[in-house]
Amino acid sequence: MRPDYILTLSCPDRTGIVYRVSGLLFEHGCNILDSQQFGDEESGLFFLRVHFDLERAAAIAELEAQVRVLAADFRMQWRLHDPRRRARLLVLVSKQGHCLNDLLFRSHSRQLPVEIAAVASNHADFAALSRSCGIPFHHLPVTADTRAQQERQLLELVEREQIDLVVLARYMQILSPRLCQALAGRAINIHHSFLPSFKGAQPYHQAHARGVKIIGATAHYVTGELDEGPIIEQDVARVDHAMTPRDLVRLGSDTESQVLARAVRRHVEHRILLNGHRTVVFR
Repeated sequence: MRPDYILTLSCPDRTGIVYRVSGLLFEHGCNILDSQQFGDEESGLFFLRVHFDLERAAAIAELEAQVRVLAADFRMQWRLHDPRRRARLLVLVSKQGHCLNDLLFRSHSRQLPVEIAAVASNHADFAALSRSCGIPFHHLPVTADTRAQQERQLLELVEREQIDLVVLARYMQILSPRLCQALAGRAINIHHSFLPSFKGAQPYHQAHARGVKIIGATAHYVTGELDEGPIIEQDVARVDHAMTPRDLVRLGSDTESQVLARAVRRHVEHRILLNGHRTVVFR
């Protein structure tokens, strides 16, 4: 079977980008399996994702060297990915386990091309669940006085386990600017889409009291601005007057789980490119 790779890039938009990239791949005997592109008139940037295979795995080093030369000509930011390698995840969770449980199932059943290397939490509630799936669980309690130490432990865990992506699966702790910077571009958070309304405890109960008709969820990259990172995925579900707060919580939990799983998939399949404070998400 011919080895395959994914090339992602962004650069100032100009004529000839696709021609030069596809020509380079052709010169190296590559077969393009899928290609998606987008030119943003507002930012003046061009984005490209190309999935291709080539005759010999050893030829990838020569191709990479040629891409580096091409990238200099076009001022490209680019990366070359091996899609056969499953991304290693660290999942952070607190006391709500629906997103964690969903990710564990999708990973175990190979519906999601990831390896959950570890689960960490400031509570011990999901230790048994994690270990039942054969995944190490790290209980890292945190207080205002121990936050810096706890975050150092998290970063040590990320480095030791060679983590590619940190997933905040309803992890109810605010990360420090230092930790956000250390995980820039490789940490995804999920929350309900009521924000900035209905902050704090029991947001679904607050929404029910206001008689909302739509609830939703947002997955985004983690930044130093709380819950304001570049959005990756969103979805909504309709509710009506007959639903109780418990119904809203159930429906919201399902939506959060699905949105987070889609965001993780887009990331590990290298379908997301940053466009300032927004994202380009290739399907």
